[in-house]
Amino acid sequence: MSRLDARESLEPTVVGRWVRERARLAPDSVALVGAEQRYTYRELDELSSAVARGLVARGVGPGERVAVLSENRPEVVVLLFACAKAGAILFPMNWRLTNAELAPQLDLMTPRLWVGSESQRARVDGSLTDLGGRPERLEWLLSELAVEGEGWGLPAVEQDAGLVVIATSGTTGRPKGVLLTHANFFWTNLSLDFVAPILDTDVVLQVLPQFHIGGWNVQPMQAWLKGATVLLETSFDAGRVLDLIERERVTTMAGVPTTFLMVGEHPRFATADLSSLRHVVVGGAAMPATVAARWSERGVALHQGYGLTEAGPNVFCLDARDAPAHPCTVGHPYPFVDVALVDPLTGACVEGSGEGELHVRGPGVFPGYWRDEAATSAVLVDGWLRTGDIAHRDRDGFYSIAGRLKEMFVSGGENVYPVEVENVLTSFPGVLCAAVVGVDHSRWGETGVAYLEVDPASPVDLDALEAHCRVRLAGYKVPTRLVVVAELPRNPVGKVDKVRLRDLAAAVSQP
Repeated sequence: MSRLDARESLEPTVVGRWVRERARLAPDSVALVGAEQRYTYRELDELSSAVARGLVARGVGPGERVAVLSENRPEVVVLLFACAKAGAILFPMNWRLTNAELAPQLDLMTPRLWVGSESQRARVDGSLTDLGGRPERLEWLLSELAVEGEGWGLPAVEQDAGLVVIATSGTTGRPKGVLLTHANFFWTNLSLDFVAPILDTDVVLQVLPQFHIGGWNVQPMQAWLKGATVLLETSFDAGRVLDLIERERVTTMAGVPTTFLMVGEHPRFATADLSSLRHVVVGGAAMPATVAARWSERGVALHQGYGLTEAGPNVFCLDARDAPAHPCTVGHPYPFVDVALVDPLTGACVEGSGEGELHVRGPGVFPGYWRDEAATSAVLVDGWLRTGDIAHRDRDGFYSIAGRLKEMFVSGGENVYPVEVENVLTSFPGVLCAAVVGVDHSRWGETGVAYLEVDPASPVDLDALEAHCRVRLAGYKVPTRLVVVAELPRNPVGKVDKVRLRDLAAAVSQP
């Protein structure tokens, strides 16, 4: 080991050390299983070090970006740890986007190296090759690049160095890149382990995409920090998830509510052997009560939560034991996370029970957007991250998310937060998922339109659902239209696309 390598290894928060330590402690334990590959911790450490040396040999040093366009693949995990050891920054691109959407992201990131899976390389056209050339094959990383790099030393890497950039969706304007450091990764995964711990005997099923921060920091990185085994799925299939849980004795997994909705709707869900599952982690959006109940009835503990990419992502967690007494909440802040509620009009801090914009502080919060000082200064103020979400704190100290400031609409002079209405809608039997958007109204200024996914086996009486809402919500919060759809539009990570729904709702004239 060189002097520079030794200096790097002294930093416990530097991600490259995680796999190195596990390789030393349990070299033959299985770290990663893909469709065709299986890596022990020794193999993952040695291969990622070889690729890291190859990166350095090609001039991909500290701070340089490595873009990857691929479905979930073990090679991307190798590349992440290689970047961690070389001091480079991984930029996992959303392969579900069009070339026109990817082009400005490449222009923003200017990667030194670009790699991709065979299927993704095949669909790249001139609009992208003009920016970055055709991506290298992922397999090249594990053969020619690794061999080429032998003999090259690795640089010292500090905990505040960038490790990953996650692109925002760009729905509100030009894309932004959320930069997360080694320290962000360490503290986020440490805090997650305080609440939903992973053991070295665990088998973790990963279905969240690697271009999303949840594909790294909601269990997979925690698993490699703790020495567990990760089963990496190229894409999500509800039936295959059930097969893997039974065959591989999966002990835990994470997903967005849609993940668990689709698995719960599978014909085999009621009889599948789920006895190996210790718990699952749900995030990304509010978990519909009917979906949560379906999993709870199968004896699976659900840890629900809230987060955002800029926070690493974890902010709140609702323990499975607290969920029955505190429905529709996201629980308490994770360890090492401070939160505050701020009145969006006065800027005053809200004390005790109340509502305000959620501000977050802690070592998991990102240092800023990639090459975008204006956007960074707009959300990072005096060490606090302004999330743009409205949160409520009850008398018991449990938090709930009322919705985005930008999603709030005003009906008859009163503020309406869609998430509050959606929680009431999904508490009605048969309603699997709900999305509420505000549209112009000739009398009330704005009013809510609710789009619903319902259980085909349990038809929903819309009049009864409206009555259910009127008992639980003020009149101005009750949607003026309830629309049942076969499937809600969703973005690439499974969240409901409310921009499309607002456009759809606005196209229908209001009374």
